[in-house]
Amino acid sequence: MKKDWFQTGFFAHGIFNLSPVECYELCNRGAFIVDVREENMCSFKMFGVGNVIYLPFSALMQKYTELPKDKPLIFADTVGLKSRESVLFMEAQHYDNVANMAGGMVDWERDGLPVNTDLSTRLSGSCMCQLKARETKRNRSKFS
Repeated sequence: MKKDWFQTGFFAHGIFNLSPVECYELCNRGAFIVDVREENMCSFKMFGVGNVIYLPFSALMQKYTELPKDKPLIFADTVGLKSRESVLFMEAQHYDNVANMAGGMVDWERDGLPVNTDLSTRLSGSCMCQLKARETKRNRSKFS
């Protein structure tokens, strides 16, 4: 039962959710963040904890069986949309050790939690959910 894995959090929109602070605390006790952002979305900012599994949403259906069943898995993305879909999918596969990080990387960073940043990548996009790597240091103009 999910309560065995997660002693905190809230149920909303059909799934179990955790705040970024709750996720950070659980990671310090052995939980894993499953970052389902595509590579171009997670190459600039990464969750600054050791227990992160990078599994893009596009590969989840093929590789979900590789995820541990004996550890709490907290699905995360940029704002919590694809991670919510991931939790629904995992629950349909009879995983009871899954939760969603409400607010994703945006709220994680807003809450002042550790973030690893790759400054060699520049991002652009009209909103946080559309950020994409546009260029790296080696191909920037001198006017950047």
